[in-house]
Amino acid sequence: MRAQRVVMPVTARESWTVINKDLAVVDPAERYLAYLAAIERSPNTIRAYAQSLALWLEFLQLRVVGWDGAAVEDVSRFVTWLRAPAANVIVLDATAARRGESTVNRHLAAVFGFYDFHARNGVALAESLVAWRRVPRGSFKPFLHHVSKGRPIPTRPVKLKVPRRLPVTLSVAEVAVILAACPRLRDRFLFALLAETGIRIGQALGLRHSDFVSRRRELRIVPREDNANGARAKTRTVTTVPVSAPLVRLYSEYMHTEYGDLDSDYVFVNLFADPVGRPLRYDAVAKLVARLRAATGIEFTPHVLRHTRATELIRAGVPIEIVSKMLTHRSVTTTSETYIHLGVEDVRAELVRAGVWTSEGPR
Repeated sequence: MRAQRVVMPVTARESWTVINKDLAVVDPAERYLAYLAAIERSPNTIRAYAQSLALWLEFLQLRVVGWDGAAVEDVSRFVTWLRAPAANVIVLDATAARRGESTVNRHLAAVFGFYDFHARNGVALAESLVAWRRVPRGSFKPFLHHVSKGRPIPTRPVKLKVPRRLPVTLSVAEVAVILAACPRLRDRFLFALLAETGIRIGQALGLRHSDFVSRRRELRIVPREDNANGARAKTRTVTTVPVSAPLVRLYSEYMHTEYGDLDSDYVFVNLFADPVGRPLRYDAVAKLVARLRAATGIEFTPHVLRHTRATELIRAGVPIEIVSKMLTHRSVTTTSETYIHLGVEDVRAELVRAGVWTSEGPR
């Protein structure tokens, strides 16, 4: 079983499906993935779900269990199968597992979404695998049970506990080294933009020139579904964030020195490889990051620059509501849960800033 990229016949949008060893489409998975495409889930999300379902169906095939005959016990064994480094190995130390807790939970999310879809469409055996909800007095009822009133709160009966980890960040010096290692203005502007604003790489790749308002030193993040490079903003509303004068100057230098008279609405385009003028894609950025990592010896991704900026703002005392707005999070809770758990030195700095602590200890 494996995930396979496909192009939708009417919309020409990218999507994914699951095929077996005979290259035939696995119909139950295809119906669910087509549903995700129809409700305009991100192609990256559909790809991840397709990969997860391919693993699930491969596991069931090894156990000689049909997809519609699986039980919760099979899901538990699936977790063990995902975690084991080899078929004859039992994982005692979590750090030795083949896949981490968050990765396993991502695969489980796809499996339960798959069965939730089929349960809603009349597959009776799927109902024992869909999400469960807690109702008054601590009892549990299946998600599809409609007797009690109130909106159900979905959970999953099988889920690994993920240890909380601090976001990976870079130092100011490391960011400077990365920017200095960029041989081209386009690349330097891209990573400077990510480092200063903390926007997502998809938001950067979807930028149009009209979104960068130089005279007001503003950047507009506009959600669009028609980006030619498949870039996704992952936000439902237009958000405006401030940018610095040096970033505006770097944008202008990039426009005059490298972009020139090229006719394109997109800010980031192919300039040094064919087809020239086509909007820059995720894979091109991944290759660029790989080259910079090799040149600098610094392990980073575009999302690490986002984590770095968010952490810098919080450490500087910027209110969490402002940080959340700049990151285009839908909820302040998301920002808090991700970034508020800083290290002991951050706690010490806050105590000093509040005046209840000195560099030597409590006052």
